Amino acid sequence: MTFSLADPSPTQMASEGDREETQMASEGDREETIEEEEPSLIANPNPSPRSSQTKPPEVEIHLFRGGRGPIDVFRSRLGGWDQNQLEVQDILDKYGFKSLHAFNPSSGRSVAVRFNPRNGRSLLPYPDGSVVFVDGEPKDSLVKPVTKILIGVAVITLLVALFFKEAPEWLRATSFSTGNFPPWILACVVIVFTRLRKRTRNVLKKFGW
Repeated sequence: MTFSLADPSPTQMASEGDREETQMASEGDREETIEEEEPSLIANPNPSPRSSQTKPPEVEIHLFRGGRGPIDVFRSRLGGWDQNQLEVQDILDKYGFKSLHAFNPSSGRSVAVRFNPRNGRSLLPYPDGSVVFVDGEPKDSLVKPVTKILIGVAVITLLVALFFKEAPEWLRATSFSTGNFPPWILACVVIVFTRLRKRTRNVLKKFGW
């Protein structure tokens, strides 16, 4: 049998066929590898609640008012960058306090809870899950100052009536004896009494004022 130089030999044809099969098999393996890797890149559409949600740090607060109580027991979330600061201003606004103090039921009130006035958070950190006892100082009522001012005016009027048997000319001109007080006199009495009370606050406290 004679073969032409232009025609490929059976050996060459077999080697080329094996090469094509090997190339097709490698491409098939590569496609299967890509298909196997693609699902791993897809995020889980239904993540578990434990992995997606983290419980915020909280503390349990036992709140007293003027050493009495507790008036309320509640849980408060901690704020700040490290989530370890107590939201002091929120507690003050909610319960109408002007300050908070560390409190021990057995020994009583301790130091004041200091906080940043800009964000209302405590300066000291609190660990998550801790129990905090605090005592609130109520805001001053408007009834007591007004009552004290009226009592002061009445006392001054009574002293004037007792010490001056005969009313002087300036007293008659201001109609003190008839009880008709000019506005400027009443304003002066109120201002003087208020300023004296501020300067003698410690003395008045001893007498229960």
